[in-house]
Amino acid sequence: MQDSPADSVSTSRTQTDEDSPLIRLDGIRKVFLTTELETHALSDVHLEVTAGDYVAIEGPSGSGKTTLLSILGLLDVASSGQYLLNGRNVQGLAAKERARVRNREIGFIFQTFNLIGDLSVWENVELPLRYRGLDAAERKRRVSDALEKVQMSHRKQHMPSQLSGGQQQRVAVARAVAGDPSVLLADEPTGSLDSKNGDAVMDLLDELHAAGATICMVTHSREYARRATRAVHLFDGRVVEDITRAA
Repeated sequence: MQDSPADSVSTSRTQTDEDSPLIRLDGIRKVFLTTELETHALSDVHLEVTAGDYVAIEGPSGSGKTTLLSILGLLDVASSGQYLLNGRNVQGLAAKERARVRNREIGFIFQTFNLIGDLSVWENVELPLRYRGLDAAERKRRVSDALEKVQMSHRKQHMPSQLSGGQQQRVAVARAVAGDPSVLLADEPTGSLDSKNGDAVMDLLDELHAAGATICMVTHSREYARRATRAVHLFDGRVVEDITRAA
């Protein structure tokens, strides 16, 4: 997708070669401190994600999966190490600039949908584009395309309370892809759904990946993890296995 003039403002991103990773983590550590305890959530994590990858992040509870996804999404900051996104070191960005990069580069799909209850389906998908400063015509095009992708155009004027859980998650996916992000981050995207709706959302993610999307997904489901092209296994805050599956 082409950005509108309002969206073409430079983010001072270093242009990288085609073979360079979209995401690169070097020596990432995350330590949570309290008055009595020091918890190492991530320890010396090294990870590369190439454009077009579909990565399932697996591991037992407490292994650091959600912490890793939060750092990838710039929702949290590592205690040390380097994080390159599209060739740019985003580890030390100020909060305002992190928010700016999140809005342009990263699409989020959460377990609990996180739709705004007093906004319609259309307005929920459109809101991040308003924050970006896109003009009305460009917002309309992007929202229309995104809702069409997830087969929710017919529900565009409905409120979240009028939708099933599966429909709400489809809207959340539309919101994530409308911004044409570099990467989609999905944190247990089927965790609040029954098996039928969970399968439907996973089918949708498969379709997005087939169309070229880069996806990093945390899941406890071995069945859904097998749909990904890579499996990254965490244990005690470390990457202990990184497997690329045959296509």
